[in-house]
Amino acid sequence: MDGNGRWAAARGLPRPAGHRAGVETVGRIVEAAPEAGIGILTLFAFSSDNWRRPPAEVEALMRLMAVYLTKEMPRCVERGIRLEVIGRRDRLAPSLCRSISRVEQATAAGSNLWLRIAIDYSGRDAILAAARGAIVAAARGAAELSLDSLGSALGPPVDLLIRTGGERRLSDFLLWESAYAELVFSRTMWPDFSAHDLAAAVREFRGRERRFGAVPPVPSRLREAWLD
Repeated sequence: MDGNGRWAAARGLPRPAGHRAGVETVGRIVEAAPEAGIGILTLFAFSSDNWRRPPAEVEALMRLMAVYLTKEMPRCVERGIRLEVIGRRDRLAPSLCRSISRVEQATAAGSNLWLRIAIDYSGRDAILAAARGAIVAAARGAAELSLDSLGSALGPPVDLLIRTGGERRLSDFLLWESAYAELVFSRTMWPDFSAHDLAAAVREFRGRERRFGAVPPVPSRLREAWLD
């Protein structure tokens, strides 16, 4: 969800105004995702590196997240959306952690869409934590250290990764899960990203040939043809 600050600056607005506009976009995209055939949607709201931003901006972002979770909880329940927050929680305010726990518990039965929001998230940190857990489990004989065990600890594999705002990098997002993801880079800033843009990205994804390292199947040779 990149481009909020630049979107605001281009309009002569303070950066928090761009983040508020970005929250409105979240609502539109979450509503459009099931119609686009998406079952799991992960949004990168705040990276572990974002703590380097000015304290006032960080504080505004955290307030927005708390407001969003409180506001969207009944809507998620009504629409059958399971909401989960991934990332570290030890650096978040206790009040925000409580809001996260409430919305996760209230929406746990949702089956129409699994919405994952990454807050204080780092893909490298997530891989490290999963590896440590897998090593401990293997040492106890509870599980084998393997690609599957790490993958299970990290989360579902990513099919399509969309980066808005014109940047062309992963920025430490879902690194393991995106090993075979199809990448779509959009120049549209996140506040302007629409359901139409989402549908276009999904169409592009569906038009790609995914080989996962294998050779594409060769059509069987036509042995005989008749024209009447």
